[in-house]
Amino acid sequence: MALIDLFLAARVQRGQLTVHHADGKTKTFGTPTPGFPEVTIRFTDKGAAAAILRDPGLGAGEAYMQGRLVVERGDVRDLVNLLTSNDPWEAGANKLAASASRRAVEAVTHRIGRINMAKRSKRNVAHHYDLSDRLYDLFLDADRQYSCAYYTDPANTLEQAQADKKAHIAAKLALKPGMKVLDIGCGWGGMALYLHAKTGAEVLGVTLSEEQLKVARRRAEEAGVADKVRFELIDYRHVTGTFDRIVSVGMFEHVGPAHYRTFFRQCRDLLTEDGVMLLHTIGRAGGPGVTDRWTTKYIFPGGYNPALSEIVAANEGLRFMVTDVEVLRLHYGYTLDAWYDRTVAARDAIVALYDAPFYRMWQFYLAGASAAFQYGGLVNYQLQFARNRHTLPITRDYMIEGERALR
Repeated sequence: MALIDLFLAARVQRGQLTVHHADGKTKTFGTPTPGFPEVTIRFTDKGAAAAILRDPGLGAGEAYMQGRLVVERGDVRDLVNLLTSNDPWEAGANKLAASASRRAVEAVTHRIGRINMAKRSKRNVAHHYDLSDRLYDLFLDADRQYSCAYYTDPANTLEQAQADKKAHIAAKLALKPGMKVLDIGCGWGGMALYLHAKTGAEVLGVTLSEEQLKVARRRAEEAGVADKVRFELIDYRHVTGTFDRIVSVGMFEHVGPAHYRTFFRQCRDLLTEDGVMLLHTIGRAGGPGVTDRWTTKYIFPGGYNPALSEIVAANEGLRFMVTDVEVLRLHYGYTLDAWYDRTVAARDAIVALYDAPFYRMWQFYLAGASAAFQYGGLVNYQLQFARNRHTLPITRDYMIEGERALR
C-alpha cells in the first residue's frame, strides 16, 4: 500500500473518501456514516501525494490550488470537513499535524516571523487587505464586516448576524453620547460608523490598509459624518490623544506575540481613567502554537492567533483589569460557511478578477478556516478591559439590555 494510502486510512474512519491515483489505481477509505461527507478526489500526478505527505496542510492546499488534487464528488469544503471531523480538537489525537521535528523547526521560525515591526506590519496588511474592492464585495455583507459575526440563531442571514455582532460589541462598550472612541484596525469603517450612528460617539478609526482607508473615508463623507467619524493611516503604536473607549475587532491577530505587551500598554495609556476597551480576536482553545505554513505563505503573513494564556500574561502587571471574557465557539464557523457559499456563487467573477488558482486558494482558505472553528482548536474571544474597577456595572445585565435596545 502506498504511503499516502496508509496516511489516509489512519485519518478517515467515519464518512468515506475515494481516491483515484495518478497511476490509475483507486482506493476507498472509511465507512459511509450519517452526518459525515462522502468525497471523491483525483491526483493528477504522483508528486501531489508526496507533497501532502511531507506537509499535509501546505501540500494539500498547494495541490488543490494548482489543480493537482481535483475534487470530483463533493467539493473542497467537504474534503476538509471529512478529514477534520474525524479528528476533532476535543479528542486530542491531532492526526493531521506535522511531525514533531517539523513542529520544532516551525516553532522557532514562527517566533522570528511574528516580530511585526511597523514597516513589516504594513506590508503584511497590504498583502491581504489591499486586494480588489470587488473581491470583498462578492463574499462579505454589505457593511463589509470581515470578522466573526454573532449568530443569535444559526439560521440567521449573514447580514443579520453581522448587525447583531456590532450591537453585541457596542453594548459591551457601554457607550454614552459625546464619548470619544478609538477603533484599532477599523477595516472599511463599518464599526466606527455604526457606533456613531447608534450612540453619537465621536470615533477615530486607524488602519494600515490604504485601500480600506479610501473606502472608510468615502463612506464617512457620503454619510455626512466625516467631522465626527475620522479615519487615519497610522500604526496603533503611534496614536496619540485620550479616548473614553477603545474597540479592536479582528486586528489583534496581526500584532504578534512579541508586541502583545506593547499593545496593551498603549491601549491602557490612551484611555481615560474611566476608560473601557473591547478586544475581539480569533484565539486558540488550547495553549500557544504556530500558524500553519499554508496560511502564512498565502493568506496572512505575520498572522498568529493567540492562546488566552498569552493574552492574559501580556496584560499582567499593567493594572489594566480584565472585566469580562466571552468565548464564541461556533460563530466564526457559521460566518465562514456563509462567506464560502458566496465565494462559490461568485466563482466566475473571482476568476475574471484574478485567475482559477486564486479562486481555489480563496476557497481552500475559507474551507479550512471554517473547519478549524467547527472541529479544530480555534474560537473567538471577546475580552473587556477597564482602568477602573468601578467604571462598569457589577453584573452583565447592562450588556443584555443595551444589546436588545440596539437590535
